Amino acid sequence: MQYVDLDREDREASPELVHALTLAAEPLPHPADAEKFGAMFDRFGDAQIVLLGEATHGTSEFYRARAAITRRLIERHGFTMVAVEADWPDAARIDDYVRHQAPRPRRGDVVPRFPAWMWRNQEVLDFADWMRGHNAPLAEAERASFHGLDVYSLGESIHAVLAYLDKVDPDGAARARRRYGCLTPWQDEPAHYGRAVERGGRGSCEDPVVAQLRDLLEHRLTYLRDDGERWFDAVQNARIVRAAEQYYRAMYRGAAESWNLRDRHMFTTLQALIAHRGNDAKAVVWAHNSHIGNAAATAMGWRGEFNIGELCRMAYGEAAVLIGFGTDRGTVAAASDWGAGMEIKTVRPARPDSYEHAFRRTGQARSLTDWRSPERRGLADMLRSPLLERAIGVVYRPETELLSHYFQAMLGEQFDAWVWFDETHAVTPLGPEHVRGAPETWPFGL
Repeated sequence: MQYVDLDREDREASPELVHALTLAAEPLPHPADAEKFGAMFDRFGDAQIVLLGEATHGTSEFYRARAAITRRLIERHGFTMVAVEADWPDAARIDDYVRHQAPRPRRGDVVPRFPAWMWRNQEVLDFADWMRGHNAPLAEAERASFHGLDVYSLGESIHAVLAYLDKVDPDGAARARRRYGCLTPWQDEPAHYGRAVERGGRGSCEDPVVAQLRDLLEHRLTYLRDDGERWFDAVQNARIVRAAEQYYRAMYRGAAESWNLRDRHMFTTLQALIAHRGNDAKAVVWAHNSHIGNAAATAMGWRGEFNIGELCRMAYGEAAVLIGFGTDRGTVAAASDWGAGMEIKTVRPARPDSYEHAFRRTGQARSLTDWRSPERRGLADMLRSPLLERAIGVVYRPETELLSHYFQAMLGEQFDAWVWFDETHAVTPLGPEHVRGAPETWPFGL
């Protein structure tokens, strides 16, 4: 959801801003030195939620930096959850791995949906291995967990609810199959369901999926006696089915409505996780800058979109810390079109009228710039002057970069701090994009 005002006057960052950034930028070690890199982020350890962004979905340095920060927050500051921009059932398999639990039943492959490289990569595997080792000597209740926040897993989430009820309540499973029968013909191509309802005159499935979620909640006392963790997993999957049904209809009513529904779901999932683990639970969120930066300070917000960062800022105030990530140039794993194969693409140097170019002019290879303190108020004010900011998702089109990948923002309001890498490199995917994982290759399909 990138927006650029084509009538605006191009303007570079002022020399005064570049000078202020140069003075404030704190050099960072290489993220391969996780201990030293993570220690630079101890200042954020008192927060309840630390949201870590990325300017692209396919950059190794961003994943490794977030892993080093998260390790530090878990080891030294009592954080117990990692919540990521991934589907709940896919992340649940990684959660089972890192918490030494039995794998949950699936109807298909692990991380089968485009873009598989976003989570099936060496960088995530290394972090999951670290989490598993960290958790090994801990009691089950003390182990750090790994969760997905996204809304796309309609078919897998239906299957998860039915598999759970088959074990604990066969009569309830029969009711759920009747209710979900409205959606199951569409579960592999849910966008076709949205088109059929919004443009083809077909009745929606909203009422039965809401009824199924309500049924799980109304029977919670009975189900909780069996296994509270598995009940919570089933409820979250039922919430995803409800949200996905709404989302795929909203796709045909407008971009802002579908975006807002998706980010509201991610935020309510994060809240549900915190409530489930106890209100003093502390979470790290990994998502794209466009999700974790305060949308109200960007062209997204100015056109009616909000995001998880804005909602966290409203709900948690200074207890939520929003950290953006940026780069100037390098390579990235991305596709040329939605659903196309992954390529290693060259990232063009940042435009002169962008924040990225201003950070490039500081001369730092890697840096952390934090403008939360009163001493940095002057810098924060300077960063409220709108410039362009780059966002590369799973699709990267360098030939139309201005229109496709830049939007206007006020960085000082969008984030609390910024992690900068002058040059970055593509993630390392694990095997072919479309996997056929066997149990012994779980959870990454190696």
